[in-house]
Amino acid sequence: MKPPRPTLPGVRRPPQIAHRAREHVQARRPRARVDRRTHREVTERFVEAAFGGDLPALMEMLAPDVVLWPDGGGKSAVGGPRPIRGRDKVARVVVANARGGVDVRHRQVNGDPSVVVFAEDAPLAVMVLDLDADREQVRDIYVVSNPDKLGSVSGHTAGKGQEISRND
Repeated sequence: MKPPRPTLPGVRRPPQIAHRAREHVQARRPRARVDRRTHREVTERFVEAAFGGDLPALMEMLAPDVVLWPDGGGKSAVGGPRPIRGRDKVARVVVANARGGVDVRHRQVNGDPSVVVFAEDAPLAVMVLDLDADREQVRDIYVVSNPDKLGSVSGHTAGKGQEISRND
């Protein structure tokens, strides 16, 4: 067995680079499209389960291999540094981070039905669900909570949303 090649600090080894590249390609692979009405209904049920703390309902909606892709940019408590994989872990993280006293508004973001979460008319996060067209389960959850990326999200377009209050 050959000893590992030395690398410079901060330089990843080739197998790790290839692994991450494959993950990114797979994450961007186009999925079969779900009609907008179904997508919105699933999104509404997801928000209700997440903010209602209904872990069993949420787990039923998630595909077994679901991935949560957080983007907090290191500036948000919600967005961790790495994707979270698996139905159980994702459901628990979503329920733990869903909080009351927020205004949830359904919007189109980059052409996809999404949810924008506001607190005091300031955006906290944008969430987009990628669905499995065959089973109508959530395959991927993209959450952007980086304040630098939320600057263009306005609380004034499309009116008021659904007020969510969670009693823990």
